[in-house]
Amino acid sequence: MTTDLADLVLAELTQPVDPRISELARAIAEHHGAASAGVLFYGSCLRQAELDGLMLDFYLIVDDYRAAYPSAWLATANRLIPPNVFPFQAGGLTAKYAVLSVADFHRLSSTQTRNVSVWARFAQPSRLVWVRDENARADIAGAVSHAAPTLLQAARPMLADDVTALDLWRGAFALTYAAELRAERTERGQSVVDAEPERYLAFTPAALDAAGISLAMTISPDARQKAVLAWRRRRTEGKMLTVVRLLKANLTFAGGIDYLAWKINRHAGTSIDIKPWQRRWPIIGAVTLLPRLLRRGAIR
Repeated sequence: MTTDLADLVLAELTQPVDPRISELARAIAEHHGAASAGVLFYGSCLRQAELDGLMLDFYLIVDDYRAAYPSAWLATANRLIPPNVFPFQAGGLTAKYAVLSVADFHRLSSTQTRNVSVWARFAQPSRLVWVRDENARADIAGAVSHAAPTLLQAARPMLADDVTALDLWRGAFALTYAAELRAERTERGQSVVDAEPERYLAFTPAALDAAGISLAMTISPDARQKAVLAWRRRRTEGKMLTVVRLLKANLTFAGGIDYLAWKINRHAGTSIDIKPWQRRWPIIGAVTLLPRLLRRGAIR
């Protein structure tokens, strides 16, 4: 990892946030005790000044799953299908947080996995809003530093031989959004970049250097074909994994099916209503809801 990229990531992670976010993060960390290493704040709420009524997004990074939970089954679920996702409220704010071990965070933010969910999210801006100590700060920042190079390296063979910096990021995020079941519109990848173009321009040279690629390079037909096959596999596996994670979340996320409907309605402009029996049997409810959402194009 280049020093420039590590410095950029650390500077971004340590930018100040609303004190209420830091307090909420501290409460999440305290909920899981001494196993908590750090809490990352990410997502569209980073750009919002008014937090009331929003669902804030966090990742809790822990040393060890078993030490983070009072019950073994939650630790096993987190280890087998990471992450676990939970709702949380404190200080008048509402949030959900995902739990990953330090080891899984490093693996899932790097080229060690085909799945896009973690490295796509942390190639975007985030804040380390609570951290146990300086060693944990360095460890978490190191994992975040892998995300942008991993994203760009995977996406580069799918794009034109000569591409602008912002179009590289736009194309890369568009590929990742297509690799998961998403309620967001197809132009979401572009809007993410266009919301903070200066940030992505600042990160481009160091991220390209760390990935060993450039904006202007000749992509061979063989490399393009391998990339097409790799992204086809990412889409297949990613959409299946999204379904499995959603079903698992219904076991840990109180009101998870209502949150799922709210998110789809918000991003896709739909008006999905959850029936009482779906709340009573959320896993069956989610399974029966999914085909209807796919037919209507509410998720892709």
